[in-house]
Order: sequence, then structure tokens, then C-alpha cells
Amino acid sequence: MQDEQIVLLYWKRDESAIGQTQQKYGGYLMKIAFGILADRQDSEESVNDTYWKAWNSMPPHKPVKLCAYLGKITRQRAIDLFRGREREKRKSSVYAVSLTELEECVSGGDITQQDFQLQELAQAIQRYLSTLPPQARNTFLGRYFFMDSLKEVAGYYGMSEAKVKSLLYRTRQGLKRYLQQEGYEL
Repeated sequence: MQDEQIVLLYWKRDESAIGQTQQKYGGYLMKIAFGILADRQDSEESVNDTYWKAWNSMPPHKPVKLCAYLGKITRQRAIDLFRGREREKRKSSVYAVSLTELEECVSGGDITQQDFQLQELAQAIQRYLSTLPPQARNTFLGRYFFMDSLKEVAGYYGMSEAKVKSLLYRTRQGLKRYLQQEGYEL
């Protein structure tokens, strides 16, 4: 079923919209949630919360790219669950590892407290990423936005994990320099 048809089912308040969403995007949403949470039960909860939020948000929202809309909801819900968990569970998560890798580029201080500053930071990161070759940009996004493991990222581009690590390191260092030039204190 096409995205437009699924969105129309939500707008008609037809409960089959959730089943169609689950059939088409369930695996994709589980991958996002599991990459952040590293726990099947919490990931399932996150995905189920996504269906509920989608049901409650359409209408008034009418997303053009349902995949991106649902992915964003899942990602945010999974991050919220991740933050609420006890410390021991966090250690094995791909999300925790990727955040550790990014710590040297972006601090968690006052930046995360202010929405405006967060938007400015996001725009600065987007500007930096737009200067990168496609392979470096997509590798960075795969690792830090989609929370793919190093092995998965390497598989997408036919590279070794060592090459992916090296590419990500150079990209993070470049991002750090770029953000410092933009006036961010790291």
C-alpha cells in the first residue's frame, strides 16, 4: 500500500492504518529503536508508542514521507526510553557508543537546554555535512542518525570496519574544527 493511502486511512480514523503501517514499516522502525535501545522489549514498546502517536497526530498532520515521519517519532521515543533506563543497561547500546564517539565534538552542557541553540547547532552540523563527499556524509549519518553498527555501515559501502572507523574519526575531527570555527565551545 502506498504512503498516501495509509495516511488517508489515518485521516478516516480507520484502524487498519496501524496494521498497514506495521506491515510496511515495522521492521524499519524496530531497527531504529533497537539501534538506540539494544533491547527487544523496549524497542517493541517504542515502536508501539510510535503507532499510537501516529494515530493521535493524523489528523492534523498529513506527512508526505510517512517513512521519515514515523522514523522521527520512533527515534525520539527510543531516545526518551534510553534516557530513562538505569546506567548498566545503557553500556551495550549502539546509541551509547555512538554518543561517546561524538562527545568530543559536541558537549552536552547548555546547548541541549535551549531549543534555539539546538536548532542553530543542527544547522551548523548540516552545513558541515553538506561539504563532505557523499560516502563520508552517508557513513556519518548511518552511524550517528540511524544508529547502525560499524559492521552494518561497512557492509553498505563495501569497506572494512577499520576503514569506517577511520573515516568516522576524520569526519568527527573535521566537525569539531568546523564547530569551533563557528564559535561553539567544545
